[in-house]
Amino acid sequence: MKLEIAVVSAAGAGTAAAEGAHRVELCSSLELGGITPSQGLMEASMEHVDGRLEIHPLIRCRPGDFRYSASDVDTMVHEIRHLLAQGAHGVVVGALTPSGDLDVHTIQRLVEAARAANPGAQLTFHRAIDQSKEPLAVLEQLVELGFTRVLTSGHEATAGAGLKTLAAMAERFGGAVEIMAGGGLTLEDIPAMHAAGLSAVHLSAKKTVSTLGDGAISLGAQDGADPTAYTVTDREVVRAAKAMVNALDLAAAR
Repeated sequence: MKLEIAVVSAAGAGTAAAEGAHRVELCSSLELGGITPSQGLMEASMEHVDGRLEIHPLIRCRPGDFRYSASDVDTMVHEIRHLLAQGAHGVVVGALTPSGDLDVHTIQRLVEAARAANPGAQLTFHRAIDQSKEPLAVLEQLVELGFTRVLTSGHEATAGAGLKTLAAMAERFGGAVEIMAGGGLTLEDIPAMHAAGLSAVHLSAKKTVSTLGDGAISLGAQDGADPTAYTVTDREVVRAAKAMVNALDLAAAR
């Protein structure tokens, strides 16, 4: 079983590498569901991991839904070109139509951009699939489009709640595409995912850091929000997840 960690900093990528994760999804603003990381963050993250794991940047030019304008798509095409040129191992994309179907035209454009930048680039479809109307139908289309993996919670709010659908996805499509469980995934969920035949798990493994003190002034934070708070990768959670995956793999091999 592969372990992927969502990170928002070069330090987070370095932590994931040091603790034995197989890859990271690199993004910014996890509190918004994640958006495309900067080229500077990509470069710094590559330096911190020093080839110890794969880096897959999220390509999402804005928060919100997955219905993209022509301008949005053009922006993401440019993001794909630049981040793959910097050495990303693949990109994480997703787009839907207003009716909840796969936006095939947009996805084809993004795939073509990735293939032009790096013919061997891996393609991950993100949790937009969990907002789709028919996730199994979308999965079938993604296989036809040559996707490497799909990140999904099984069409539920959390991967734990979506276990039954995740297992069905793995049974039906696991030979053609990697089904990676993620979305509200906890350490306690990992054994059930392994038993269900999932080949990868995805965690944000984040914790909140705050330097809030008396007299802190809000700089645009919502009412009541801590203006000094930000998230970092929790080394202990990554270490525990890696140990759990290793133990499950070892037990299965016996």
